[in-house]
Amino acid sequence: MAGSEIKSLRPWQIWLLAARPRTLPAAASGVITATALAWRDGQFRLGPALAALGVALLLQIGSNLANDVFDFERGADTAARQGPMRVTQARLLTPTQVKIGMGAVFATAALLGLYLASVSSWNVIWLGLAAIVSALAYTGGPFPLGYYGLGDLFVFVFFGLAAVAGTYYVQAGSVSAAAWWMSVPIGLIVTAILVVNNLRDIATDRAAGKQTLAVRLGARGAQVEYVLCLAVAYGLLPLLVWRGLLPLTGLLAWGSLVVAWPVVQTVFNKQGKALNAALGGTGQIALVYSLLFLAGLFLAG
Repeated sequence: MAGSEIKSLRPWQIWLLAARPRTLPAAASGVITATALAWRDGQFRLGPALAALGVALLLQIGSNLANDVFDFERGADTAARQGPMRVTQARLLTPTQVKIGMGAVFATAALLGLYLASVSSWNVIWLGLAAIVSALAYTGGPFPLGYYGLGDLFVFVFFGLAAVAGTYYVQAGSVSAAAWWMSVPIGLIVTAILVVNNLRDIATDRAAGKQTLAVRLGARGAQVEYVLCLAVAYGLLPLLVWRGLLPLTGLLAWGSLVVAWPVVQTVFNKQGKALNAALGGTGQIALVYSLLFLAGLFLAG
């Protein structure tokens, strides 16, 4: 984005830039998958499903804001950054403004969480608090998870296991075996987004002392991790069909391979800013995978 374009941005455009809307489809994928399973099992509830979607999107936005300001304060975001613009580093918003916005986002997510707890179980509150603390601790606090190579694990847990199982739970009051198993592919695809992000930033992260898993594994290792995430996500589906946990039409999610293949090629053949396309592309994989899975369960009746 050119300097003249930056100066002409309106406040709402700056906050939209800070929220990073291209990351939101991935946050929705777990809710879509869980809701598809709840519908198949006769447990679908519109109110909790929509609230769970709101919580997932808000947690993603809050996490984006936290990373924006905390990475800047730790010196990880500099003029050498290869990723999409971050508003704190670009001086579009002050750290205080971003932190206030982050607090407002997490507070709204907490309010939706209270509603979910009231219609399911108050134990949901603990899950929500853990998700918020993890989002803050990814790049903030005394032990920033992302700086010690733990980001991949926590993304898998909260955007996979917690998102799918939690969304199913607030609708059904329990978690089915299929919901637990389907949290794995969703978590892996969303984790692959982080893998691309960290692959692109290996040089700048290493210089800033940010020891992501990609920094530890190296570029080739990160590329292998990316492929393994997708391979397991797709390979698990026929196993679940064979075990009788999913109908055969659940394999319709394989149709998202059309989206995945060119993204994999980008991950292996591009470097630096060119990998930004793979970030949005991997988010699209997660969204299309979950939507086709939803369609497959609808077709099964």
